[in-house]
Amino acid sequence: MGKHLTRVTLLVAAASVVFPFLAILSAALQPQSTLAPGLEWPSDPQWGNFADAWSTAGFGSLLKSSAIIAIGVVPLATVLATLAGYGLATATTRGRGLVFGLLMLGLALPYEAIVIPLYYDLRDVGLLNTYWAVILPLIGAFMPFGVFWMRAHFESMPKELTEAAVIDGASHWRTLVSVQLPNARPALTTLSLLYFMWSWNQFLLALILIQDPAMRTAPSGLGKFVQQFGKNIPLLSAGTLIVITPIVLLYLFFQRHFIKGILQGAVK
Repeated sequence: MGKHLTRVTLLVAAASVVFPFLAILSAALQPQSTLAPGLEWPSDPQWGNFADAWSTAGFGSLLKSSAIIAIGVVPLATVLATLAGYGLATATTRGRGLVFGLLMLGLALPYEAIVIPLYYDLRDVGLLNTYWAVILPLIGAFMPFGVFWMRAHFESMPKELTEAAVIDGASHWRTLVSVQLPNARPALTTLSLLYFMWSWNQFLLALILIQDPAMRTAPSGLGKFVQQFGKNIPLLSAGTLIVITPIVLLYLFFQRHFIKGILQGAVK
């Protein structure tokens, strides 16, 4: 009985995830004159809606901007979070708990509270309306979670690994690179995927700190697209699928590493 209940629960959970995507795809393939697309698959799918949405919203430049921001954020943020997490996990100084606590306060800091000061600060240093205006704040905003994630991973690893490396004369840097990082691949992959998804989906910072519409991210461009074509549900659905497709494909490609990274902390 328990086994069947588990299977039914998994099927319901899978359906709750897949069904919305199928509904959006069905709506995207309806004729653009359709005001209230149903869930029925269209008899004559309008695949041209994707081309119309792409050209009308200029998704080429928007996706390029999202990719540039994500590629700028993910490597730097991952490296900094790894170094900080390893340091806080292995340090023996008395102040490491205070430093970690201060970092965790950043998890409660919303973007809305910092976007106005950021605007004036970045304007004063000449970074406004550049990709760095979004990349640098995102790296700082992602640090609290990244440090928490990597610190938890390094603390879950057997201490015998580090002790053996120290006995062999390895420095902290050598221990990190040769011993800890090879075992941290699932955690690093999961963190990188989360960073990429958060960077790709960035809306508010890109909308305020980048004035050039062609340099904004795909979600912010989609927001403007909604204002222009709010009643054209098929076109909006096609634009939505264009924006979320890279994230879905990336997750499907790395899903095993992602799930392993999520579950790694449960087994020491």
